[in-house]
Formats: sequence, structure tokens, C-alpha cells
Amino acid sequence: MGIIKYVKEEIQIIRERDPAIKSNMEVFLYPCFKALLSYRIAHKLYKNGHFFLARYISQKSARKTGIEIHPGATIGKGLFIDHGHGVVIGETAILGDNITLYQGVTLGGNGKEQGKRHPTIEDNVMISAGAKVLGSFTIGENSKIGAGSVVLKSIPANSTVVGVPGRVVKRDNMRLPRTDLDQVHLPDPVMNDIRILKIENEVLRERLAELELKINKEEQYEDL
Repeated sequence: MGIIKYVKEEIQIIRERDPAIKSNMEVFLYPCFKALLSYRIAHKLYKNGHFFLARYISQKSARKTGIEIHPGATIGKGLFIDHGHGVVIGETAILGDNITLYQGVTLGGNGKEQGKRHPTIEDNVMISAGAKVLGSFTIGENSKIGAGSVVLKSIPANSTVVGVPGRVVKRDNMRLPRTDLDQVHLPDPVMNDIRILKIENEVLRERLAELELKINKEEQYEDL
């Protein structure tokens, strides 16, 4: 891909997914744009065996942008990293097309694997702020990972994941459009469980009150 075509595509992607941007020129100020441009250069060098130079470029970019992308990672088209400080993408990570990452996301290893150590993220996935995806497994296409989640195993396509450790709370939802960047209105399994416990507790309290009233009546009858 030529540099001019790449820049045009990045401008379109960033303007689609960040409502704060007001002009095309602002794209050149974005850490995401700078980090991905450096990655494309470093990745090409890495593939050609120039490992030191590739790492030098990637580490220099990480210091400037706060986004650390290993030059060995495989990244498709349309990656958008919003407020990307603290984002880490490991060497053997594979990212598909049209993926959105927010600040503090880690696509890392669990320290126990060799070879392919980092996750594979399929197309149209959104990973919210602070989420950690650790290990060599796959996040299925069109999925959402909630903020602060820690994902340690494969996730089916079309899923919504929240929690520590992350668990699927919704599946087979509609395909995510590029503009669907809602990190807030996700299912909350903890609150759902608490709500159910409250209902059950109220039922038990009512039942206990009925039994106490019945016992009191029986005792009064015996006293007579």
C-alpha cells in the first residue's frame, strides 16, 4: 500500500470513529496515526530480518506515543486506537480488520506459552479501556470486550464479554458497525445476580413472616 493511500484511509477511519476530530489535519497529531505508521515501517523491516532496526523504530514510537506495538505483530486494515496511552500489542498477536482498541488495552501473553503466545483478534472487534487479553486464543469476530475485563480463554463470535475473569454475557448480537463504540451499555452479570438475590430474599422474608404469624396464633390457641 502506498503512503498516500494509507494516509487517506487512516484519515477516514479516525474521522469515522472519533467525534472529537474537526479536520483532516488533526489526524497527523493523533498518537494512533503515528504509532501505526511507525509499525508499518518496522513490520516490513522485521519481515525482512532487520530485527534490531525494527525494534529501534517501534521502541522510539512507543516512547513518543505511549502505544507499544511489537513489529512482529500482524495487523490488518482499519485498526483504530483511541486515547491509546498504555496500549500493548505483543509479537505474535494477530489482528483482523476494523478493530477498535481503547487506552490501556493489553494483547499479551500469560508467560507460560512458547511460539504463538499472544491472542488472535478477528474482524470488527471492540476492546474497551483497560481490558487485558492474555494468551494464545481467539476473540471471535463482531465481539465486544467490556472495560477492565481480563480475558483468558477463547471467545465465540458475536459475543459481549465482561468481568474478571471475562465471561460471555451476550451472544449472537448484530454485527458491530464501525460507529458502534458504546462501552457503557453492556450487560452487568453482577448486578443481575444481586437483583435476583434481592427478589429471593424478599420472598423468604415474607414467607418467614407468615410462618411466625402462624406459630404465634397456634401458641395463643394452646394457651387458651
